[in-house]
Amino acid sequence: MKQILQNMGNGETSLITAPNPRNKAGHLIIASTVSLISVGTERMLVDFGKASLIDKARKQPEKVKMVLDKIQTDGLLTTIDAVRSKLAQPLPLGYCHVGKVTDTGEGVSDFSPGDRVVSNGPHADRVRVAKNLCAKIPDNVDDESAVFTVLASIGLQGIRLANPTLGESVVVIGAGLIGLLTIQLLIANGCRVLAVDFDDNKLALAQQFGAEICNPTSGEDPVTRGLSFSRGKGVDAVIITASTTSSDPVSQAANMSRQRGRIILVGVTGLELNRSEFYQKELSFQVSCSYGPGRYDESYEEQGVDYPLGFVRWTEQRNFIAILDMMSLRKIDVKPLISHRYLFNDALSAYQTLTDNKQALGILLQYQNNENESQLDSIELNPKLIFDKKDAIVGFIGAGNYASRILIPAFKAANAKLHTLSTSGGVNSVIHGKNNSFHQATTNTDAMIENNEINTIAIVTQHHSHAKFVSKALKQGKNVFVEKPLAINQQQLDLVKASYEEQTAAQKSHLMVGFNRRFAPQVVKMKALLNNISQPKSFIMTMNAGMIPADHWTQDIERGGGRIIGEACHFIDLMRFLVGEKITSVQARRISSTDSGAIVEDKAAIILGFADGSFGTIHYLANGSASFPKERIEVFAEGKVLQLDNFRRLTGFGFKNFKKMNLWQQDKGQKACAAAFLSAIQNGEQTPIPVEELFEVAQVTLDIAQQLRTQD
Repeated sequence: MKQILQNMGNGETSLITAPNPRNKAGHLIIASTVSLISVGTERMLVDFGKASLIDKARKQPEKVKMVLDKIQTDGLLTTIDAVRSKLAQPLPLGYCHVGKVTDTGEGVSDFSPGDRVVSNGPHADRVRVAKNLCAKIPDNVDDESAVFTVLASIGLQGIRLANPTLGESVVVIGAGLIGLLTIQLLIANGCRVLAVDFDDNKLALAQQFGAEICNPTSGEDPVTRGLSFSRGKGVDAVIITASTTSSDPVSQAANMSRQRGRIILVGVTGLELNRSEFYQKELSFQVSCSYGPGRYDESYEEQGVDYPLGFVRWTEQRNFIAILDMMSLRKIDVKPLISHRYLFNDALSAYQTLTDNKQALGILLQYQNNENESQLDSIELNPKLIFDKKDAIVGFIGAGNYASRILIPAFKAANAKLHTLSTSGGVNSVIHGKNNSFHQATTNTDAMIENNEINTIAIVTQHHSHAKFVSKALKQGKNVFVEKPLAINQQQLDLVKASYEEQTAAQKSHLMVGFNRRFAPQVVKMKALLNNISQPKSFIMTMNAGMIPADHWTQDIERGGGRIIGEACHFIDLMRFLVGEKITSVQARRISSTDSGAIVEDKAAIILGFADGSFGTIHYLANGSASFPKERIEVFAEGKVLQLDNFRRLTGFGFKNFKKMNLWQQDKGQKACAAAFLSAIQNGEQTPIPVEELFEVAQVTLDIAQQLRTQD
């Protein structure tokens, strides 16, 4: 497939070729016929990408604070690297899409191959979209009209919040695409509409649709015009669809409104509000969220859990359907909004028009005959690469933030031979495959695991899939590196153990979990110092983990396993490593909560006992301050103390020949971890972490999670 991406670091817009996306449960694969460039949103993204770092910071002051906090805890160099990496992640453009269904995933019953549908899919000739973000197109609505559905739904949601009634006077500030669609919907609803904009061409269209108009550049005062339009009583509602940094639209809306009028912000404006303007009239002000209820709710959008009709009448999908019905009834006319048409292969010219022509409205991208194209699930990136079977030839599963920023570069730095990068969507496999000189990008993970050229599989996917991929790779005789955790439940751990034990003693694969903190230079130094102490040791590990929303996938027991299994396992392994003895006892306690829906297991204390008499406490806490160090490790033994802060500052107390070991840049051992694993494969060495310890830590972690989940 081909897809349009925007680089937010340098502003480059590109059209890339990638493997076709692999379908999954609750989703549709759609062959595109037409998509619409949203001139407001996409011009903003392109302009942001082209802006300097200083201008980017000015546009996102809330992100600047996050960067400053990260500098304080992680250091300047680590933060700079993270910011640059984040900006370098290309962003798929587009969210107004029409095409034909070619495949339906498990659990999809309302759609069939051949259906014409609208979706919020990106600009790509083949897309994968969740079923709740799609709607069938009526037979009498053509594709070019239907492609405006998503934009119109944004306006419709603003109207639903304003709740206008027949005969009310409504002002729409901003007559761009969403504004013009909103005007038509309001008029169809029986409202009188006044359109306010600085562009005479757009106002002419608004007038054509039946609105009265006001252009401030001609000397008209919007407030005076609004009061006149409302026959001196004040308008009933104002819907702001403009995009500006100024707070004037909100102030104007307040001053032209009647007592207890309604103001709905659909677009983007400044929000320096004058309290008296709102207080005296008891005005209602509300910000509209995109297409409607369900937006940004992962259970609705990705997992396909619909809201009951009797409780939530209008969702994203139902708004799509309502717009299509209005088109079918000829209540909305979008043809006058189409200003340009481009073939998809000439999409970069379309974006040049977007940048150069401020009068552009509806820019359509047309896709030709792609529904019959062959399904390419793999693409060669560097066909000339030659592989030697003696090397560690690696196939990667997953190219998310951690994989692309940290783990793949670590493997590359350790001279791994990078063969294939597999992702389910296809785009990331190409982007990061090219950046890291992979031979091939694919969406066919099973074929990659079975590829005889590849002898090593690295797994960096969501936690629930780890055990499945580990088992498949082990059964194919591959060496396996899996990012923690090894498993998120007992059944998965038993599966991995069985798959490992099924191998013959002479052909045991290397199995490694990414417990990189063992390999951090300061931890290596701590281990060396502690090896000279024979007495039992006491540990305090404080993990200032920070709050993660309850609906984040890592908090989902079925997908992420929860944060104790998904993250605290790092520190269970680290303590196991520093002690060097088996874990013999486990106790855990979490905070209590009166809120039955609250996440509490990520605010817990874990006490581990060891065979040599050592013990340690892990404080895994999500309720602390971001300005406090994220990870602090303290060891007390034989009149001595070691303290490690955030893997940057190591201090020794009571040691004759050691005082401190500080680093300019945080180093949690990722590069050394990858290098040790690859060295074991290439040189026939022992796996860096004995498999017995991996299974021990995994079992202890599961036991801790179980203790926490069964507490009152």
